[in-house]
Parts: sequence; structure tokens; C-alpha cells
Amino acid sequence: MRATKPFLSLALASCLLAACSKQEAPPAPKAEAPKAAAAATEPLKIGFVYVSPASDAGWTAQHHAGRGEMLQALGSKVTSTFVENVPEGADAERVIRDLAQQGNRLIFTTSFGFMNPTLKVAEEFRDVKFEHATGYKTAPNVNTYSARFYEGRYLAGMIAGRMTKTGTLGYVAAFPIPEVLQGINAFTLGARSVNPRVQVRVVWVNTWYDPGKERDAANALMGQGADVVTHHTDSTATVAAAEEKGKMAVAYHSNMAKFGPHAQLVAVTHHWGEYYTKRAQAVLDGTWKVEPVWGGIREGMIRLEGLSDQVPKNVVDEVKAREDEFRKGAFHPFGGPLRSNDGKVVHDSGPMSDEQLWKMDYYVEGVIGKVPAGK
Repeated sequence: MRATKPFLSLALASCLLAACSKQEAPPAPKAEAPKAAAAATEPLKIGFVYVSPASDAGWTAQHHAGRGEMLQALGSKVTSTFVENVPEGADAERVIRDLAQQGNRLIFTTSFGFMNPTLKVAEEFRDVKFEHATGYKTAPNVNTYSARFYEGRYLAGMIAGRMTKTGTLGYVAAFPIPEVLQGINAFTLGARSVNPRVQVRVVWVNTWYDPGKERDAANALMGQGADVVTHHTDSTATVAAAEEKGKMAVAYHSNMAKFGPHAQLVAVTHHWGEYYTKRAQAVLDGTWKVEPVWGGIREGMIRLEGLSDQVPKNVVDEVKAREDEFRKGAFHPFGGPLRSNDGKVVHDSGPMSDEQLWKMDYYVEGVIGKVPAGK
């Protein structure tokens, strides 16, 4: 699920592998083993490409945590390298190629804008397996994986809808791509399911990670009357801004309660460790194949965490009941009839298909404004 990120200078890009790459590996054996035995026990080398800092406490931090879970689960069978702060485009292509040249046999590229660079490098390295997060293009050695972020967004919207006093919610958004619009719309539908008078205002920052821009956007939304703000960006800035202003916030990617101990109502969190472990084991077993994955609450990829004590028990129970319906496959947030905020029917009846979700380019009723042209 991702798009164009800020560009680094060429000097910084050229040092990515030298200065930013880090590796965790089991201790080298004390005794030299025969070559055949060494080949049989050589660990699988796995590379990760991150679009923002591993310490961002958001999107990348969750992928990094998943990588750690994989290392712990598979032990000496694998070793792993990661490169952080990689801008999308030519720099990403160079980093991915370098990881392949260094002998990584499995490479995870964890941002939407890494899609085409991943495919280009995969064409050159047919014996390497690639896993691309949130994309939609595959190849014989390129698989895709994502999470149904919108499921957690709907539940968080229910909480925000119950907790708002002004009836205005604020949303700091990165890029107008379907993934982000799914989140905005699901959040709005969840809020309006419990509070039909709610309106959602959106500020687009055109970056995944820029704490300054994110903070400014959150402050602007609160200045427009939003007493609950959330974000589809990578830093903790929105939650921190709400804390400073005495407002409420819904965190995204990870539990950000320590950055907004009074502000955070709940966090919509992402979990990748089980998936990374499974896919690495498949390479080890020789069973890896292209099988795109889009998991949600039922699969454990999306969870609600960091629930505030200020959320009343009846609201918690209401949300948990809906969450159980997601887990059982008994509820879909985008069920028809569904109207866009300009009054057009965008879906007639029944659950919206995945194909329709990936073409989403509109706001639903309750969101103020127009979707900006995509990049």
C-alpha cells in the first residue's frame, strides 16, 4: 500500500548500504567444517528495504519488529540485513540490486513505491525471491502482501465517533492512493455508524514521513474544530500534537501511547512477524511460490492496541462485538448501497470486491472536500 516518498541527496543515497545497512547473524562456527556440510548449513540471507527510519515508531518500526520476530523464530537458519531511509525510485532500485548482489536470496521491499524497482531487479536476479508490501504487480519471483488496514480504521472510527464532542474528526493523509482512501472512508463510515452527524476533514501532506509537516497538518485540523485526529503517515507527530493541544488521537501503525498518554484513544497496529517467518521458512523448504496475501483482523495482521481508560466500557463492548464480526467474516465496512460525498452511488449492494477497493478514488459521505489528483 504506498507511493512516492521524499528524496535523499545523492551523497546520502550512495552511503545507504555502507552506513545504514545493519546485519544480525549467528556467531561463526569455531571449527572449519567441510565444504559440503558448510553449504548444507549456510543460513538463508534475507534483505529488508525500509522507506523511513527503523526507529520511526510507525510503519517501518512495525516491519522492523516483524523482522526481529522472524530472526528469533528461525534462529541460525537465517541471517538478515536491512537498509533504512530509502527513497522510492532510482535509489531504491540501486539498494535492492545491491542486496541481491550481496547474496540475499529473499528480499522484502516494504513500501508501495518500491514496486517497479523491485520488479526491475527481480528480472535480473531470477534465483532471488522478492516480497513487495502493498503492491499489486507480481512476477515469477515477486510476490505481494498487504493488510486490510481499513478494518482497523472502521473500528477506530467507531471509537472516535463516540468520543468526539465537536462532531469533527481530523485526518492527516499522505498520498491519494486507494490504500489511504480506504482508510479515510472506513474511518468515516465507522464513526458515522455510531454518530451520523460526524464530519471528517482531511489534510494531505504528500509525504509518508515528515514529522514537521505532519504536526502542522494536525494543528491545522484541530484549528478547524477537530477534537479527535488520526493519521496515515509514519511518525508520531499527530499523536504528539494532540497531546500538546489537549485533544484526542487515534494512532496508526503502532501503539503510540507513550507519545500521547492522555491523547491516544486507541492505536490501529500492523503485525508482520508471522508472515515474514512463514515466507522465509518456505524459501528454506523450497516451497515458496507466488501467492498474493491481503490479511486483516482474522489473520492477525491488524489489531487494536493501547486502548485508553477514558473510552467507556459500553463503547469498548460495542467495538469488540464488531471486531468479532470482522474475525468471523460476517461484516464488511464497504457494503452497499454506498454513496460518495458528492451524492453519487459508488456501490449498489453487498460487500465491495477487492478489485473495487483497489480502484477507490473518492470520499464517502461525511468527508469534507474533494480528493486531490493522484501522483
